[in-house]
Amino acid sequence: MKQYNVAVVGASGAVGEELFRVLEEQKFPIGDLLPLASANSAGNMIEFSGNEYRIEELTETVFEGRNIDIAFFSAGGSISAKYAKYAVESGAVVIDNTSHFRMMDNVPLVVPEVNPEDIELWEDTGIIANPNCSTIQMVQLLKPLHDLYGIKRVDVSTYQATSGAGKAGMEELVRQMQDFFAFRLDETKVEAFAHQIALNVIPHIDTPQDNGYTKEEMKMVLETNKIMHSDFAVSATCVRVPVLRSHSESITIRFNEGVDISVEKVREVLKEFENVVLIDDLANNQYPMPMTATDTDETYVGRIRKDIFEPNVLHIWGVADQVRVGAATNSVRIAQKWIELED
Repeated sequence: MKQYNVAVVGASGAVGEELFRVLEEQKFPIGDLLPLASANSAGNMIEFSGNEYRIEELTETVFEGRNIDIAFFSAGGSISAKYAKYAVESGAVVIDNTSHFRMMDNVPLVVPEVNPEDIELWEDTGIIANPNCSTIQMVQLLKPLHDLYGIKRVDVSTYQATSGAGKAGMEELVRQMQDFFAFRLDETKVEAFAHQIALNVIPHIDTPQDNGYTKEEMKMVLETNKIMHSDFAVSATCVRVPVLRSHSESITIRFNEGVDISVEKVREVLKEFENVVLIDDLANNQYPMPMTATDTDETYVGRIRKDIFEPNVLHIWGVADQVRVGAATNSVRIAQKWIELED
């Protein structure tokens, strides 16, 4: 099997660490591996497939002469904006996990189960964008339903884990819970989020926009239509919840007029869709939860029910590990599809 030289930018971050796990689990055909990070992390060691690799500092020249085939970027939008071009100039395809390139017209935005054909557009810029984590798991559920009935509108409320804010977010939740049990929650530090996250929910993720939505919410709106090549309406309310990993979403879908939904058919198409797992038995307490999804590579769906007032409206509940499905795993799946196309 042909091997590929791989670079991981953001090697010491939460997504970078997960990328190494997924690459190893998937037995990705890696030749040389180049872990990259800021000067603060350079010199640290990582372990991959039984070998140790030294993290190197990301610089404008680090890709020169390294023959990197695939460069995963997961170190923040400003880093991708500055350094991705150097990876492309060296001959690598960049798979970018930040928001920087997602809405650029000439950069494909890809969820392999939904729009794998768009990967072929990578040669225009040398870059393939990985969508927002909450968007990825939603479009995996919307795609088979759109093909089945034709979607007119989607309303989604998210319940997003603290790991969406990286290691700092998870550590803040743990620290605040420790403070709670030590009876010093009134003294706890609030740094990663706008408010205390322990024993709380915060309906505010990312920066406010002029239209009253947040940037996170608008990512879901705009990215969904780009990925699905659709123009149906999307509205999102994104909420941070005191969970360590895995985002949950309550999704209401309005299909085209005249549709009379068959819940049995909906369950069938979702169950058959790639990397989607159906858990839908309310009477026996069976439904997806963050504990269900964490450390897995599937998107779970349940609580499927037809609206009691309108026959063309459906309600579903979806959960996925956003560090994996929403970031690392989707990036690796993009790379795997890219290899298939190149071969």
